Amino acid sequence: MKGIILAGGSGTRLYPITEGISKQLMPIYDKPMIFYPLSTLMMAGIQDILIITTPQDQEGFVRLLGDGSKFGVNFSYVVQPSPDGLAQAFLLGEDFIGQEPCAMVLGDNLYFGNDFDNYLLAAKENALQEYAVNFGYAVKDPERFGIMELDRNQNIISVEEKPKHPKSKYAITGLYFYPDDVVTKAKLVKPSQRGELEITTLNDLYLQEGRLKAQILGDGFTWFDTGTPDSQLEAANMIKTIQSNKGIVICAPEIIGYQNGWLSKNELLERGELLRKNDYGKCLIKMANE
Repeated sequence: MKGIILAGGSGTRLYPITEGISKQLMPIYDKPMIFYPLSTLMMAGIQDILIITTPQDQEGFVRLLGDGSKFGVNFSYVVQPSPDGLAQAFLLGEDFIGQEPCAMVLGDNLYFGNDFDNYLLAAKENALQEYAVNFGYAVKDPERFGIMELDRNQNIISVEEKPKHPKSKYAITGLYFYPDDVVTKAKLVKPSQRGELEITTLNDLYLQEGRLKAQILGDGFTWFDTGTPDSQLEAANMIKTIQSNKGIVICAPEIIGYQNGWLSKNELLERGELLRKNDYGKCLIKMANE
C-alpha cells in the first residue's frame, strides 16, 4: 500500500505566519507538524510515501525529511501547482500510486488514542478488500466539515461537504484509505461550485457502489485539525502533557520505524546522538538501549 501526505495549500488561516513558511513545517510542541501525519501512515505499516507540497515550500520539506531513510521509509515528492481540492492528490500521485491501494492523510491532522494502530491496520485491510474507509470524529460544529451520516449500525448512508443543516455530528477527518481503483475514481470527479475536486465527491462514488466504510474515533481519541493558532496551541499543550506525564516522546517517526523493524538499533542510536541535546534525542537513545 502507498501513502500520501497532502502538505500543500496556502495556510491562510494562519496568516501572517504562513506568508513565509508552510504550516506543515511549523512546530507542534517539540516536532514539526508533518511528523504527526507521517507517524499515522507509518503506524499503518506504510513505507512508500508521497509528499505533496506547494512549489515554493518543497525545498524546505526535502531539507527536513530527505529521502526518508532516517525514518526507515521512502519519500517521493510532487508539487501541487494550485490548491484545487483534496481529490486532486490522487491525480498528482497517479504514477506513484500505480495499481496499489493508497491511504492519504492531510498534513495538518493530528491523531492520538488507544488502539489507533489497530484501527489503522483494519482500515488498511478493508482497502485491500476493495473498500474505502473514512475516519470520523464527533464535533460540536459539524457545519464546518465534510460530514458522514450513519445508520444505527454505523454504516455510512450519506456524505456532505460543509452542509448548512448537518445530518450528523460526525466529521470526516483528514484520513482516508482507498482501494486500488482510487486513481480511476478520482478522474471521474468534476469540479464543484467552488471549482475544487472535492474529496466528498470521491467518497460518494464509493458510497454509491456500497464500498464506503466508517471508522469512528470515539472515547479515548483526540483529533486536531491544526490549521488555526488556537488548535495548534491546544494540540501542543496536549502533547506536552502526555509526554511529561509518561516520560516518552509520542509520534516520533524514528521510534515507529524502529518498532516496525525498518531501522536498526544502530541507526536509531545514530539519530538519537544527533539530537541528544533535547528530550527528543534522549528518548531515541533510551529506546535504542533498552
